[in-house]
Amino acid sequence: MNKYIMIMSTFDSMEELEKVSNILLEKRLVSCTQVSTIKSTYYWKGKLVTADEYLLRMKTKKELYSDVEKIILENHSYEVPQVVAYDISMGYSEYLKWINKETK
Repeated sequence: MNKYIMIMSTFDSMEELEKVSNILLEKRLVSCTQVSTIKSTYYWKGKLVTADEYLLRMKTKKELYSDVEKIILENHSYEVPQVVAYDISMGYSEYLKWINKETK
């Protein structure tokens, strides 16, 4: 069974993203975060929306997912924020050990 995951969430402000990222890092719920600027297009409440957003990628242990999700939801301004996780099925063993070491 895979032990590690990458969680992704989007934000409309860098300030909100940085707040969430810092909380997660300080609580040792994620080993690292990465930020990208993206353009998203989706239907919301019957309307097609295009928005500039910030994508936050977080690496952690699968067992910490619910704690990470809780922090994101408590600090996110979206009514229904994107919070999705992907299994890390393979990876450099030393990197995976580092994720393990840097999270609680």
